[in-house]
Amino acid sequence: MKTDIVLAGVGGQGILSIAATIGMAALENDLYLKQAEVHGMSQRGGAVQSHMRLSDQPIYSDLIPKGSADIILSVEPMESLRYLPFLSPKGWLVTNTKTYRNINNYPDEQKLLEEIENCGQYIALNANDIASNMGSRRSSNMVMLGAASPFFQVPFESFKEGIRKIFARKGDKVVNVNLEALEAGRDFAEKNR
Repeated sequence: MKTDIVLAGVGGQGILSIAATIGMAALENDLYLKQAEVHGMSQRGGAVQSHMRLSDQPIYSDLIPKGSADIILSVEPMESLRYLPFLSPKGWLVTNTKTYRNINNYPDEQKLLEEIENCGQYIALNANDIASNMGSRRSSNMVMLGAASPFFQVPFESFKEGIRKIFARKGDKVVNVNLEALEAGRDFAEKNR
């Protein structure tokens, strides 16, 4: 078993929380894990990319070769397209459709969505709206993780446990909102793949 994931987005959109949750889920299942931060995750508004590799066998490199990622999980649509060369022909692109306009010459949204639709296997959802409708716009990252969760070889309950551990210090309300967001994303993916 192996799952190679490229996490993409913009600084401040919760990529670190997604990575931490995936990491906790992997550890709960006694999987090997390697992660490489390729661009600075702390720069708010800057491009973010991280490689994560999960396996039941030892992992010798933390970088994913082009054309071999099982999942591209992106919280921003333009960033999802930036990393498409990493996606395996059998892989899944899971992306938020809500843009984060951090540059003056941001591409036309409709053209971005058309490119995403040409990707083959993809899930595209407005995670920001889903999270806002639940009363917590900040949990859109967990909506995205939930939408990608069917494509991991990790039990869904392990992602829930990861959320419980990561957000425990913030209290039950934050834990529960993030669990609901994860469920909402999973539900969307199950109905739209």
